[in-house]
Amino acid sequence: MDPGRQAMINGWKSPSRSNRSNRSSRDRDITAPRHDPNSRISKLSRPPPSKASTTSNAARYLTQDEQSEQFIADEDKFVLKQAKKKADIRVREHRAKPIDYLAFNLRFIDTDRDVFDDNDADVEMEIPAPEAVLEGLDEAQLKELHEDIKSYHTLEINPRNKEYWTALLALCADRRQKLKPQGPEGRAVTSVATDVDRILSPKTYEQLEALEKQIRAKLQSNEPIDTDYWGELLKSLLVYKAKAQLKKLCQAIKEARVELLKTRDPERAKALESSDGLPRGMPKFGQSSGKAATRPVAASPATQNPSAPPPGTARFATTGDEDFSQATKAMYEREVARGVEENEEIFTAEEVVSGAKPQWAEKYRPRKPRYFNRVQMGYEWNKYNQTHYDHDNPPPKVVQGYKFNIFYPDLIDKTKAPTFKIVREHGRRRGESYAPAGEEDTCLIRFTAGPPYEDVAFRIVDREWDYSAKRDRGFRSSFDKGILQLHFQFKKVYYRK
Repeated sequence: MDPGRQAMINGWKSPSRSNRSNRSSRDRDITAPRHDPNSRISKLSRPPPSKASTTSNAARYLTQDEQSEQFIADEDKFVLKQAKKKADIRVREHRAKPIDYLAFNLRFIDTDRDVFDDNDADVEMEIPAPEAVLEGLDEAQLKELHEDIKSYHTLEINPRNKEYWTALLALCADRRQKLKPQGPEGRAVTSVATDVDRILSPKTYEQLEALEKQIRAKLQSNEPIDTDYWGELLKSLLVYKAKAQLKKLCQAIKEARVELLKTRDPERAKALESSDGLPRGMPKFGQSSGKAATRPVAASPATQNPSAPPPGTARFATTGDEDFSQATKAMYEREVARGVEENEEIFTAEEVVSGAKPQWAEKYRPRKPRYFNRVQMGYEWNKYNQTHYDHDNPPPKVVQGYKFNIFYPDLIDKTKAPTFKIVREHGRRRGESYAPAGEEDTCLIRFTAGPPYEDVAFRIVDREWDYSAKRDRGFRSSFDKGILQLHFQFKKVYYRK
């Protein structure tokens, strides 16, 4: 038998080739691995973990309750940031609600704001003072505003911003109380309101705080006092204290705006610095101040004349060289009667048309065609918006399409249909983008018809059109019975992984 095999059976060490026959020691375990000095890998011994590292690792991991608290805090921070961003957008687009003006005012002293949300033109916008916002509202609007302020107050963690919303909560509640019908007790308090105003109005915030302590001490004492009077005085004092706090914050807002304006418009900065503070003027709510979203108040039937435009469309009836023929008026009123859908707004972003006078101008009197256009607004539920928004907290609305209806009932050459073309300025070509991040490029769409109608142009968002024939997104370009209809929506962008 082979000596090596015999050694393995007997449990001996395997003898070397030179002296296999001379080895007979039984000092090797046959189940152990064979020693090979050429392939041996030794592991370094690890020192035992110290107590300090064990403690730091334990502190690094959060408990389930702590993780839940952190998640809720991050979620609240995100919701607050998006609320501020949407308020900024609505103010810039002249369709702001009362809460948007209040949030926009705070942005100039808000240290937690994202600098990438700022716009250079924001400092030049005329935003009303917070108290002016409250003065122009009725009971229903104040109730809605009170809920909006409470939302900001709950989500805000910045101490200075929280003081701002706390003061506004007190003023909003006081304003609502004054609008309610008063009973006998309320009328008794009103009778001394002049004296209360005379006492409290000239005092500073620090003086009001000292007076508040004195009144609270008097109410808690056992002295025989008129508790109704002192209780109402304390309520009035808290309102004046909120006004004083708000005045201090508005002064800080004014100083911040002055610093920003010094580099852009020094003269305007000096004017603002010498003024009392924020403007007191306030647009009427229920109608927006911008061109694209304005909904004018219709006149009563008693004050309307027979030649006045239909209710709600007075802003389209401009004077000048517009077409006011009976045929045009009939077409226009028929289109107005259809109204606008839930996701539509009236669109009048007309631009000045440059160019030489048409050759037929001496033969026919040029006139502008009348129109009734709509812009379609909606939410884009792409992957990003699905991740960061929901239906209770939707993303900002974006332009999704347009519906142009332009009336040409008196064309001289009715065999030639009006045409349109896209004009991109500054040498920009189709597909190129010069707009800054977060904004969209715009272009002009120009309609040309021929005598006796002048060209008319509108500024629209420059995106790719959807030419499909789907019913809900159908493309329409037709000219029938003197009406040019151009309806289109933009292509939806789908993000793929």
